[in-house]
Amino acid sequence: MKDLHDKYMRRALILARKGIGKTGPNPAVGCVIVRDGAIVGEGWHKRAGTPHAEVHALAGAGDAARDADVYVTLEPCAHFGKTPPCAEALIEAGVGRVFAGMVDPNPRVRGRGLDRLRAAGISAVAGILEDACREVNEPFIKHVTTGLPFVVLKSALTMDGKSATSIGDARWITNERSRRFVHKLRSQVDAIMVGVGTVIADDPELTCRIPGGKDPLRVVVDSKLRVPLNARLFHLQSRAKTLVASVTGDKSKIVGIRDLGADVLLCREKDGRVDLHDLMARLGAMNVQSLLLEGGSTLAGEALRLGLIDKALIFYAPKLLGGEGPGLFAGCGVKRMEDAIRLKKVTIARFGEDLLIQGYPELSCSQV
Repeated sequence: MKDLHDKYMRRALILARKGIGKTGPNPAVGCVIVRDGAIVGEGWHKRAGTPHAEVHALAGAGDAARDADVYVTLEPCAHFGKTPPCAEALIEAGVGRVFAGMVDPNPRVRGRGLDRLRAAGISAVAGILEDACREVNEPFIKHVTTGLPFVVLKSALTMDGKSATSIGDARWITNERSRRFVHKLRSQVDAIMVGVGTVIADDPELTCRIPGGKDPLRVVVDSKLRVPLNARLFHLQSRAKTLVASVTGDKSKIVGIRDLGADVLLCREKDGRVDLHDLMARLGAMNVQSLLLEGGSTLAGEALRLGLIDKALIFYAPKLLGGEGPGLFAGCGVKRMEDAIRLKKVTIARFGEDLLIQGYPELSCSQV
């Protein structure tokens, strides 16, 4: 039976992934309804405020939902939000059994959906392909339990660990397939963050350039408000905003930035710079669940030292630069190899000749 449970949950996961980046602040959820060994209904949560995955699946199944098995990647909700509780919809449809990938970590749910189903005489269990179900909703899980965004570090390096040449040229390290993947990732996150040094050096747009993609909130960490007002990220045809995080109250510069349609977020100061812990808390309060940290090395180094990086995506291109080009992290690092920060749950993928190494820093203070 385990193989069958896994089979149908894998299908539910495929459906859930269609909603990644589109459902916030809600989780991405997929649901499959099975009757007599055949899928009779399926669905996924498409956007916040619209019907949940279970409702779409029930609509597809119709009368065949009665006494059927339901596979859903996240415990059905039991509370009224913008939509009615899914647990009640399943009860009304007369389903036979419910298999959930994981218990909902939201304090408003957290087992109540499963308990409601059991109270109605429906068998309900959780833990089917739980690790995979948790991975789909890493940002939601962290945000709903800590109030903080899930931070993903993305970087591109040559095989000798350089992020640019000795004169700062970084276009392009990786190939087009890798860059297309990154733009898809941008479309799935709530915010993208860089330091002001990256804006001054590269003048990036920080937009998503794939058909149908959405731009994330652009966050520039700029303690002294050095960002040029003619920077491209202030002059875009984009529905997403640009936010400059700073510690200075330079009124004329703030007015200039706001006149361009962007905003300035004044954060707590630490050693003359933006306190990244304070910035993360403020972004979390703005419902930023996922944040893509793209650069540069000063910002990445500080985030690593503070344990703010939850997940690392590092692309390696088959190129060698030699010389004195910059690396991934600037600033002080560990002194002894035995103190190195290890990555866990490491996976490797290929994008043509490029390699993507993905892992979770074991010393992240916020790993869930």
